[in-house]
Amino acid sequence: MEPGEALSTAAQIAVALAGFAGVVVAFREGSLHEWAPIDKYRLWLLLANSATPLICCLFGILVLTVKPAPAWIWGWCSVFATLAQLPFLIINGRKLAKVGSEVVRDIGTYRYAFYIMAIAGTGVIVCQILNAAFLNLFWIFFLGIAFQLAAGILQFTRMILLPPHTSKT
Repeated sequence: MEPGEALSTAAQIAVALAGFAGVVVAFREGSLHEWAPIDKYRLWLLLANSATPLICCLFGILVLTVKPAPAWIWGWCSVFATLAQLPFLIINGRKLAKVGSEVVRDIGTYRYAFYIMAIAGTGVIVCQILNAAFLNLFWIFFLGIAFQLAAGILQFTRMILLPPHTSKT
């Protein structure tokens, strides 16, 4: 598969995933403002893990339109992806602090998936930095996009299959 096709497909998946957030809100009981903080946090993760890869895909498609193609095209895209992650990481840290670590501990065995995804996400960011500095490979740039889409799919699946959090903490 060519990079343009892969980016286009990933962008379509990201848009669909963002649309699924509307499905979650429509079928959940009560208004969004009545949800428990942990459920609002999960919805934010779903939206952020669809919007960020969409923006990265659009940037990659934009850079692909430059003729002749720049020599360090995928390194530049990895720099962009890393910079796009910074607001995500800052806002995520604030939202997680607002929810509280005890709430994360109380979500049961899912917290292990949460921790594994956080560790893997850190590894993906390190790969993006290495790609920008030394490698210039498409698949590493695309790894960041695929990882975030997978994280969004995990959030969507969890929100659909598991009941809402009952505590209003």
